[in-house]
Amino acid sequence: MSLNADDRKLEYRIAGPEDIDLLMESRLEMLRIVNDLDDDYQYDEVLENCSRDYFLNGDQTTVLVLYEGRVIACASMSYMWIMPTFSHPTGKRAHLMNVYTNKDYRRKGIARKMVQMLIDDAWDKGATEVSLDATESGRPLYESMGFTDSSECMILVKASN
Repeated sequence: MSLNADDRKLEYRIAGPEDIDLLMESRLEMLRIVNDLDDDYQYDEVLENCSRDYFLNGDQTTVLVLYEGRVIACASMSYMWIMPTFSHPTGKRAHLMNVYTNKDYRRKGIARKMVQMLIDDAWDKGATEVSLDATESGRPLYESMGFTDSSECMILVKASN
């Protein structure tokens, strides 16, 4: 199939509460691929419940791309507030995550368009910074959009029991 990123059959939309099942299905597909899980992997109860709650009540924006009624791509922007600083006077920051395009639709500009929609939304909402954790395959896209490596923070991850 020949599909152009501007094909009229592609529907780009900001997900709403009515899309919760589509959100959960597309995230599960993405998690299976990114984490090299079996095709029959299902969410555990905690992850499923917390993910549903976050999509319905969290401070986030998610873009879904549908082709002939099926989700073929998704991307999310999560928002957080920190104490305002000189470099971040609103204290609002954004974190881009779960950028995923089904393998049959990659390299057609779909991810770029979703990411740009989310960046524009973040600036409109007063964010002063967008961060992300890039995979090696995603890095060229993000660099071409102006993202750079940062050395300004350190992290501490809670050890799992």
